[in-house]
Amino acid sequence: MEKEKKPDYVVFDEASQTYNAKLMPFATGLAAPKIVPPDVTSWKNTNIISANNQFKARHEAMQKEYQQMMEEFEYNNLIYNAKFSFEPIVGKTYHLYRSKDESAFLSLIAPQECTFEHLGTFALGPDKTWEKL
Repeated sequence: MEKEKKPDYVVFDEASQTYNAKLMPFATGLAAPKIVPPDVTSWKNTNIISANNQFKARHEAMQKEYQQMMEEFEYNNLIYNAKFSFEPIVGKTYHLYRSKDESAFLSLIAPQECTFEHLGTFALGPDKTWEKL
């Protein structure tokens, strides 16, 4: 016996052998209104711009932080490669100078008391990194 083929617009469940159009969450009849998904293009465009602005702001903040870290690294590198014959104390102020032979040296002498090229004033932090003052 051949099964009778139902038309496409008829909602028939083969497993339960029942018509179940009334159970569907969407319209199933030919006269039912057309299902039209909402146009979310403007919502997407607005939120894409907002999200991109947030990513850009985070990226710029990270770049700024990276530049600051690299500046601190360069100063620390310069100071740790400078000449000094004392053990620096955490929290004390030191001055970095360039001597006549172009080498850097660390000193306790203030810039107004010295004729060497002053490169910066620094303090040794508790984590043993130099902070520019």
